[in-house]
Amino acid sequence: MSEAVLKVQSLTKKIGKTVVVNNVDFTIKKNEIFGLLGPNGAGKTTIIRMITGLINRTGGSVMINGFDLDKDFEKAMSQLGAIVENPEFYKYMTGRKNLLHYARMSSSKISPERIDEVVKLVKLDHAIDKKVKTYSLGMRQRLGVAQAILHKPALLIFDEPTNGLDPQGIREFRDHLKLLASEGVGILISSHLLSEMQLMCDRFAIIEKGHLIYDEENSKAEEIVDAINEVVFTVSDVETAVNILKEEFTTSPILKQDQHIITLSATREETAAINSSFIKNNIAVYEINVTKKSLEDKFFEITEQEMRKSV
Repeated sequence: MSEAVLKVQSLTKKIGKTVVVNNVDFTIKKNEIFGLLGPNGAGKTTIIRMITGLINRTGGSVMINGFDLDKDFEKAMSQLGAIVENPEFYKYMTGRKNLLHYARMSSSKISPERIDEVVKLVKLDHAIDKKVKTYSLGMRQRLGVAQAILHKPALLIFDEPTNGLDPQGIREFRDHLKLLASEGVGILISSHLLSEMQLMCDRFAIIEKGHLIYDEENSKAEEIVDAINEVVFTVSDVETAVNILKEEFTTSPILKQDQHIITLSATREETAAINSSFIKNNIAVYEINVTKKSLEDKFFEITEQEMRKSV
């Protein structure tokens, strides 16, 4: 099948005269965790509901692991596992009986050995034969992951998966997803929790008022966040250093300067080049401190740029 486990093109949803999602395109590949970021009401859940077939699309196409959602709906759905909002189970039944119930509904045969395999994967061995009503929220979330991966899908989708989880539960969930991605699964996560998405995702797109305003197709999330940093040089001769920066490094603007300190914006490569130039010109570099931008910084930078364009 295709290296792209999800390909969304010109995805559009209108309700009456209101355009809820407008002409959205993105692709998710095997082995990657893709974050769909945006504030509440931006259109993230609507996009996920269209991809999973829960609501109709006004326009556009969805391909899941090479299968067209319109032409091969059943085959496309067989490649998909999803938790949209909170996972729901029969609380009076054990975790195992819930998984057996879902296994019987699957279009592909799921063996008891496969159930044991996913239970071990999500670390529910100790509780799988207890009733779900005794489970914590984190345990129910892990049972949801187990249910979603029973049939070995190529694509997993989670909508706000860490809502209500404590820090330990969030970390465990993140570790489970990274393990699944390492085994070849493509994962789509929507969230507004930017700090957590930075730790979890390989790549991301930003949705604002139904529009895809940012999608770095060929870069990893860490590369995007680390692209331009705030760098503080402590040097022996600030005046000469500033002249070098103005002459040789015009793309690295000086933010602030003091008696022995220069603060500027620079990429990692520019920082190394600036340091070499200072040393070449007999300027002693006593210290270099780098403050990396967070995904939150990047998110607000992009959304503010978009707001200025629309004014």
